[in-house]
Parts: sequence; C-alpha cells; structure tokens
Amino acid sequence: MKIGWIGTGVMGAPMAGHLQAAGHDLYVYTRTRGKEKLLVENGAKWCETPGEIAANAELVFSMVGLPADVEDVYLGEKGIFSVEGPCRIAVDMTTSQPSLAQTIAQEAAKRGIQCLDAPVSGGDIGARNATLVIMVGGNKEAFDTVLPLFQLMGQNISHMGGSGAGQHAKMCNQILVAGTMIGVCESLLYAENVGKLDQASMINIMGGGAASCWSITNLGPRIIRGNYDPGFFVDHFIKDMGIALQEASAVGLSLPGLALVHQLYLAVKAQGHGRSGTHALMLALKTLNGQQ
Repeated sequence: MKIGWIGTGVMGAPMAGHLQAAGHDLYVYTRTRGKEKLLVENGAKWCETPGEIAANAELVFSMVGLPADVEDVYLGEKGIFSVEGPCRIAVDMTTSQPSLAQTIAQEAAKRGIQCLDAPVSGGDIGARNATLVIMVGGNKEAFDTVLPLFQLMGQNISHMGGSGAGQHAKMCNQILVAGTMIGVCESLLYAENVGKLDQASMINIMGGGAASCWSITNLGPRIIRGNYDPGFFVDHFIKDMGIALQEASAVGLSLPGLALVHQLYLAVKAQGHGRSGTHALMLALKTLNGQQ
C-alpha cells in the first residue's frame, strides 16, 4: 500500500519503520526535520505538508504530540483535509481529546474518508518491539481494513467502539499508569532509604508477585540507574492526565488519586524535566524528601 506517516518522534519513527519493513511504500512528514532521516534513507518519500501526504497516500497515520497538533494536521490550512486525493482512511494514533476525535471523524465523513482514533500504550520499548497495545475507535469496517497494519505495530489490538472510544480507553489506561507510577517510585525510594535494600533485587522480587506490572519491570531498572531518558515525555503525560481530569469533570467524577499525581508531575516539569521520561516522577519525590 501507499501509506502516509505524519510524526516521526520517539514513538512514531519505529512504528512507521515496521510498516516500511513490511514492504509498504511510505510517505513521511514531520515538523522537526531530521527525525525522518532513517526512514528516508530506507526509501520513504519526504512530503512538505500533511496535505501533500494525503495527496499521495491511500491511508494516512498520524502520531504527533498535542491535541492542537492533531487539529492542525487534519483541519489546518495545509492539513490532510485541505486536498483531494486517494486517501480514504486516516488513523490518528496520538493520545488526544475524545471530542476532537469525534470532530475529525465528522469532517472526514464529509470528504468520504473514514477516520479512526487509535492511541497506543507501551512506550518506546513497545514501539521498537512492535508490542504496542492499540485501542481503536471508529467505523468497524475501517478497523478491519487497517487491522493487518496495526498487527505490524502491536500485539493487543481492540476495537473499542465508535469515534472517540479509543481515546476514552486510553484515558482509562493513563489513569492506571499514573497510579502505578507513583507506587513504583515510592516503593523504590523506600527500598533505597529504609534498610538500604538492594533496589535491583526488589525489582526482581516484586516483578514475580502480586505487585508485578509493566512499569516496575521496564522502568524500574532505568530509575535505579538514574536514566530518565524518555520513552514517553513528562510533558505529554501531563497533557494526558489533564484530558482525563477534564473528561471526568464533565461527567461529574472526582478522581483524587489522578489529581495528586498530576500535581506531582507538574512539579517534575517545574524542575526542568518536561522532556524526560515519565519515570522522572522519582525526581519530584526525592526533592519532596530533601534528597536533591
């Protein structure tokens, strides 16, 4: 297939690479030139705008940063919907607002295009290893068409419902990740300071019991090495938590645990770690305890 890919950052580049490795013709656009270099070296064609992508590709994926970026990619002056071309299905894999996904789907329908919202979970590791969880909202027929491509990027893929359902599912995921992350960081901080337990041994023992989770297994070792390189940016996680809090408020829900973790992540950002990985929450907890 002729596939367009918009956004070649930490997550987007390896995801697009899996499609390219499967033999599909790739058209790429990214706002920060240079990030597409490896894909282009492997045969992808560079496009100057999202609109140029849609003018060449029959199916377009996007994986950008913020809801405002998603809106510009699809509805902007040079966006996907600004041109007429072969594009018949567009898939936004950014974590974004459910209401925006619904708006984009409505605008797409006016142009004879099906639009899926398909946010992912699994971070940079899942993107590189093609083991992402993919939560999809939108037309079921379009989902069935795209499923073989999703299977090149992930292992657990589910159609969650109509437009916006994928984004709502991702909000559930992020609420759980937020609560889990504070538990991971606090448990390792406790191990380090009370009894001087070996943190690597603690990760091993916790990973084999009821406390087992993806975060302790994959991010715990990075924390004890002091490696806070991003698999998923603090800035983007703050965005996700903000969306979840807004959506919860809209239906009268109070989520005090999420609100607390959100505030702690704002402290991480204030310390200058907005472009660090989400496990940099440990830095805020250490500061709170006077350790740095």
